[in-house]
Amino acid sequence: MTDHSDAEDARWQTAVSTLRLPHVRPELVIEEVPAPNRLAQFAIALAVDAVSSLDEDLASGRFVVLHEPDGQPTWNGDFRVVTFVKAPLESDVLTGDMFDEVAWTWLVESLQDHGADMHNLSGTVTRTVSRSFADLRDREIQTDLEIRASWTPDSEDLSTHIKAWLGLIEICADLEPLPAGVSAIAKSR
Repeated sequence: MTDHSDAEDARWQTAVSTLRLPHVRPELVIEEVPAPNRLAQFAIALAVDAVSSLDEDLASGRFVVLHEPDGQPTWNGDFRVVTFVKAPLESDVLTGDMFDEVAWTWLVESLQDHGADMHNLSGTVTRTVSRSFADLRDREIQTDLEIRASWTPDSEDLSTHIKAWLGLIEICADLEPLPAGVSAIAKSR
């Protein structure tokens, strides 16, 4: 890896500053977590938990931004967004063959709706079933949805990308979307 310049440090800091959102709905708890340090010279990772007013876990995820100043051929650029979303799923949805495509459409439409200009989009949709046995047999069957995706943003302004990802979290958590310009009122916990 080549040494990064002050200009690249400044470019990275500018990109990171666009991730700071002034208003986030109260059901979403966002924190910075350790980022993978071997994938690129610069990296930041955010984790989110969507929780109900009763502290029920509705969804969780990771949003990672990688920056390699010299670029990556597979990224077709020098920034890459890597995301993960996991949410509980109704067990009857597991049998719907079209569900995976619908879930992928949630991501694509969220990116479009938030104006997140990007290219080289790729990812997977996974549905899992967990059954417990022996001393854990009293636990209910757990079914989950996982959406993993990555894309190359068209600029270092990542504000629309983080908003799109949070929009996907809201959909997966089954939270009512808020109209533009409306802030949610925090519910008592």
